[in-house]
Amino acid sequence: MGVALPPRATAAVTDEDFNALKNQVQQLNSTVQGLQQEHQQDQQTIQQLRDQLGQTQTLATNAVQKAEAAQAQATPGPSARHNFTMAGDAEVQFSKAAGQHGGFALADFAPIFLYRANDNILFEAGFDTSLDSGGNTTFSMSFGQLDYVWNDYVTVVAGDMLLPLGTYNIRSAGWLTKIPDAPLVDDQILPGSGVGAQLRGGIPIGDTGQMLTYSVYGVNGPGAGDSTTGDAFQSTNSPSVGSPNLDLGGNLTSPNEHPDPSGGGRVGWFYPWKPHYDVELGISGQSGEWGYVGNHLWSAAVLDAAVHISPYFEAKGEYANTWYGTDASGTIHPHGWWVQASYKLAGLNLELPVVNDLELVGRYDRLNDGLGTKTDRYTAGLVYYFTDTLWFESDYEYLSSHGPNAMPPNEVIAQISYGF
Repeated sequence: MGVALPPRATAAVTDEDFNALKNQVQQLNSTVQGLQQEHQQDQQTIQQLRDQLGQTQTLATNAVQKAEAAQAQATPGPSARHNFTMAGDAEVQFSKAAGQHGGFALADFAPIFLYRANDNILFEAGFDTSLDSGGNTTFSMSFGQLDYVWNDYVTVVAGDMLLPLGTYNIRSAGWLTKIPDAPLVDDQILPGSGVGAQLRGGIPIGDTGQMLTYSVYGVNGPGAGDSTTGDAFQSTNSPSVGSPNLDLGGNLTSPNEHPDPSGGGRVGWFYPWKPHYDVELGISGQSGEWGYVGNHLWSAAVLDAAVHISPYFEAKGEYANTWYGTDASGTIHPHGWWVQASYKLAGLNLELPVVNDLELVGRYDRLNDGLGTKTDRYTAGLVYYFTDTLWFESDYEYLSSHGPNAMPPNEVIAQISYGF
């Protein structure tokens, strides 16, 4: 038997192996106990969150019930979203023309009142209160109109409206123009406002930000300066230019001087290709009767353009061509154009005091008033920004003017403007 059975294999376990295995079992036991404690804490946290959620739901339910009760008790009436806002600008101006004494020529306060009745009905009105160099105070309404937002693309306007002949007239707040006085064509041969009705709006083109804007309007049109149809001269928007009987600033009201109103409109295209880089082009016009018997037409055609290249450079301009008939002088043909450019020195990245708050501005004007006076005006100036809405503007204007209504050869203008 000792020969037939193989010897039995045995393995001896050392004390070191046993102690190592014992330590591993103890560590595993400690880990299991830690996980059990964390599980208990998680259960407590979940229960607390459930309690807080229940409290929040209860508070929300109570708030909704209170709001519904308050709404049920409220007296039915107009929308509670009425709001009233006053915006506008104020200017103080000093000027010195060649051959004349210098002085403070303008102190102007021009508030704009904006009232929103609801989502669709708005009212806006602008006023001018001025103190001239002679100490006389004038008060007038620049515009006053009711706007009804028909839909996203059409707004109906009625009242004494700013006319969209070009863009300067409808964007000419004193603290936004960068040059204290208006271009000659806008100041002297184009009407500022008219009494009537208008449809206006914008239509997006694709999803790149392009926009087609439009306006179509009918207004009473220009009036006559007196009750005759001869060649008595009556000033237009500016006292420096006279025209036989034509009064562009008349803002005629009923009963009208002539039987038929004037019609006009503007179409514009706005194209931005990236932030602070955009171009805008527009064409506008108006035509209609003028005078006490309506036997003559006054017409205008205007081209406008503007471009922004970076946040620092801007260029814009207009060309205006007008014509109107008279009894004794035939057809008179005032026309002109202007171009303006500006550059903010912050674009130079010089990090210098004062310099970064300066903007250089230049403009060229040309006007032929159709009555024998031709004027070329060269303007160079600057704008210093105390803040975004408080500006100091100053410029030097050189004029080459020849004719019966010639202007002074040069002028210096300084102005402080504040927009609010």
